[in-house]
Amino acid sequence: MESYSWIVWAIFGVIMIIAEIFTPGFVLLWFGVGALAAAFLGLLGVGIPLQILTFVVVSVALIAMSRTIFVNYFSREASDGDLKSGVDAIPGQVVTVVSASVGSSNAAEVKLFGSVWTAYPADGESPLIIGERVEVERVQGASLYVRHARSMPEWRQKGEIEE
Repeated sequence: MESYSWIVWAIFGVIMIIAEIFTPGFVLLWFGVGALAAAFLGLLGVGIPLQILTFVVVSVALIAMSRTIFVNYFSREASDGDLKSGVDAIPGQVVTVVSASVGSSNAAEVKLFGSVWTAYPADGESPLIIGERVEVERVQGASLYVRHARSMPEWRQKGEIEE
């Protein structure tokens, strides 16, 4: 059996790599690579104990290295806590008023990420005018409270359509 152990390792490695496609954890790939490394040693005629040791060492080393890479480049700690999603990402966005302020509450509509939201001028702000660019100050429920955009970055002004 020892001379054919590389076939078992190779099959196991391929199964792990294919299984990785169907799982979100990004771990099975490293077990598959470790199994293929053990298969290579088996093909060279190395004994089973060294094949097992190679499988374990290669798999654990790759998992540890990938964890380090993911923590350094894709985690909240790497972005100094600035990684925002969902409602937390809305304040600070510059949006366009698509319907002017009406009524005693000065309710208007703005377009944000392709959706129309109800917006109100923040305290001390004048009513909103169609086409005006405003900055979201805060989100309260399903409504936005906005301030007039003070100055637009140069890259945001290019290509603006004049109305």
